Amino acid sequence: MSSSSKKVLYIDMDNVLVNFQSGIDALSPNMRIAHDGNYDEVPGIFGKMKPLAGAVDAFHELVQIYDTYILSTAPWKNPSAWSDKRLWVEAWLGGAAEKRLILSHHKNLNDGDYLVDDRTARGADRFKGLHIHFGQPPYEDWGAVLKFLRANA
Repeated sequence: MSSSSKKVLYIDMDNVLVNFQSGIDALSPNMRIAHDGNYDEVPGIFGKMKPLAGAVDAFHELVQIYDTYILSTAPWKNPSAWSDKRLWVEAWLGGAAEKRLILSHHKNLNDGDYLVDDRTARGADRFKGLHIHFGQPPYEDWGAVLKFLRANA
């Protein structure tokens, strides 16, 4: 099967592939106080984050079934986030994700079949395919998302 005959799947990073809280937990107490409410603006925070439970294995399974991309937003006021996200993808997802990272503030501009995202912001609510709302019923975790995507490839 060529990749062009596969359905297109986009997967968000923060709180879908990446455990955002793990980055906050890695900050010093002073950094947490200084950036309270704006943790995504902390330089280097995205490089400190760990994968969400089941995310790495799910990604590697899904790249075999779908034409899979990572579709994330990087905070405009945190220039290091753009490179940190790219380096995170390389470190945790490896060659299967090479040149498959898309950073955009307008997710609805991407054409595809499915978007796995925990939020409706940044155009996810206007995505033309199916928005799989990660963390919400019936897509509470990676097990539930995989079950759906396996059945609908």
